[in-house]
Amino acid sequence: MRPAIFLDRDGVIIENCEAYVRSWDDVSFIPAALEALRAVSRSDWAIVIATNQAAVGKGIITLELAHQINQRVVTEVVRCGGRIDAAYLCPHRPDECCDCRKPKPGMLLRAAHDLGLDLSRSVMIGDAITDMEAARAAGVRGILVMTGRGLSEWCAFADTPWFDVADDLACAVELLAPIERIVR
Repeated sequence: MRPAIFLDRDGVIIENCEAYVRSWDDVSFIPAALEALRAVSRSDWAIVIATNQAAVGKGIITLELAHQINQRVVTEVVRCGGRIDAAYLCPHRPDECCDCRKPKPGMLLRAAHDLGLDLSRSVMIGDAITDMEAARAAGVRGILVMTGRGLSEWCAFADTPWFDVADDLACAVELLAPIERIVR
């Protein structure tokens, strides 16, 4: 079984939108993210997006549109030399109490089952404490990035460092291991 790099989408790969990503026009890639995904794509790690998309449950966008946006993000990552092995999304609102919405570990557990992943050697990179809580619940190392909501989220937990912190996705990838060990 191989380890995985689980990635939140908004705030890690693409910029957060306060009013939700409603169309492809709302998508803006974080500058260092595409280069980081290109570098880590040469590794044996599975690369998996795990994203909460409450805009679906709130009726702001359709589930089909949410999947289309995810697929276009994946396509752009691949076009730029990166790789995404799978993308999972939770379409539920926070009040629906599903098992897939982060901070619950459902998407990570489902990916581990579907892809045969070793969670004990995996990492979740996100910009929210809910990402870190999902990582902890799944037995996965958490790395909070300062892009997206990361800085404001980290300030609330700075005294309880139960996760690692990095400036952005590129810096988070550097924390995983020396590049010689990540890249084939």
